[in-house]
Amino acid sequence: MKKRILSLCLVFAMLLTTLVGCSSSNANKSDGKSDTTSSKKTTSNGKKEKITIWAWDESFNIVAANQAKEIYEKQNKNVEVDVVTMAQDDIVAKLNTSLASKSYDGLPDIVLIEDYRIQGYLNSYANDFADLSSIAKASDFASFKTGVDQVNGKMYGIPFDSGVAATFYRTDLIEKAGYTEKDMENLTWDKYIEIGKKVKEKTGVAMCTLDPSDIGQIRMMLQSAGAWYVGNDGKTVTIKDNKALKDAIKVYKKLVDSGITKQTSDWDQFVGAFNKGQVASVPTGCWIVPSIIKANDQKGKWKAAAFPRMSENDKSVNASSCGGAGWYVLKNVGHEKTAVDFLGKTFASDNDLMNNLASDITLVSTLNSAKSGSNYSAGNDFFGGQKLFADFAKWNAQVPTVNYGLSTYAIEDIMTEAVQAIVGGADIDKTLADYQTQVEAAVAQ
Repeated sequence: MKKRILSLCLVFAMLLTTLVGCSSSNANKSDGKSDTTSSKKTTSNGKKEKITIWAWDESFNIVAANQAKEIYEKQNKNVEVDVVTMAQDDIVAKLNTSLASKSYDGLPDIVLIEDYRIQGYLNSYANDFADLSSIAKASDFASFKTGVDQVNGKMYGIPFDSGVAATFYRTDLIEKAGYTEKDMENLTWDKYIEIGKKVKEKTGVAMCTLDPSDIGQIRMMLQSAGAWYVGNDGKTVTIKDNKALKDAIKVYKKLVDSGITKQTSDWDQFVGAFNKGQVASVPTGCWIVPSIIKANDQKGKWKAAAFPRMSENDKSVNASSCGGAGWYVLKNVGHEKTAVDFLGKTFASDNDLMNNLASDITLVSTLNSAKSGSNYSAGNDFFGGQKLFADFAKWNAQVPTVNYGLSTYAIEDIMTEAVQAIVGGADIDKTLADYQTQVEAAVAQ
């Protein structure tokens, strides 16, 4: 009997050892999954998951990001969204350095990137950006905006502000020159220059500003003709024999030679020119509206017409774009799922958010369904009751799609010099042929 009791004790001891071993083993496995399990436990203990957004412009993009943050945090009590203001040049520099070195510490989960730059990132660092195809389709947005956000048919960005171009003009000055609002419709650059000469003659006011160091006007003229500095592949340089580029530079030279422009050299001078009544029109992106309406003494004296087309180019239309950006998720920072969810529930779908931003920051959304918002059909008192957003939405749908390629700003740094040489009298064909080689060498680096 004593022997039997001893045997039972040994069996019990073995079972106990086995159970303890299993328990210990499970505990080790649990530690191995600590990212997920620990995260859930942390949230249940009151600590929130934090995602960070980087953007620039306190009066525009940051306002939008903070409104989206407020909406998302109300719906997701366990998430904290940190919106960080940073100069665009600093964002570009930090992304370049960190992505090149695969060092993700300190990078945001969501970042705003300008349309002219994003193809460079997606081509160089494709594995660092989250696929957003599950929360957005290209057909949800203005067609000219989504080309830069896609790689192999997948959406990697949520288009944000449109940048649709318009001709903002002073009705009082145009009328003093003998023209009407009807004359500003279906406008060509030749007609624009004709009106500008009369405005200068009758009022002494220049028609528009030009900054010799900024060829954004040529960029907009190019897109109005469905062309760019590179071919459809985004890589082949097309400076030489580029008809749209040649036509655009000719228009630019006509503007300078006609004596109807006021030269500026920076943003403050540019805004000051129309706020002080020194120019009669501003042909640029729709994002300029908040700056125009700062001059309250000019309320009711402005209207907006479609962007001029180039009469020499049969592909040019009365629609173009200037600037614009999109939201992107950096998937290796650590909160990809939450960051994607944030964009899906805000900038990729929320029409109420877009409608509020239309009134709060004059955002012209690229989300097609946003135009159903009440602010898109409301008149604007500063612009004489014009239904500004309805017109922006109409022109938005007509902007030709182009591939901005990888190096827009690098190319323009070189082409600014070429344009000034041609304006100064250099042969246009020879100059463009010479700069073809220079640009090819620059983008190959």
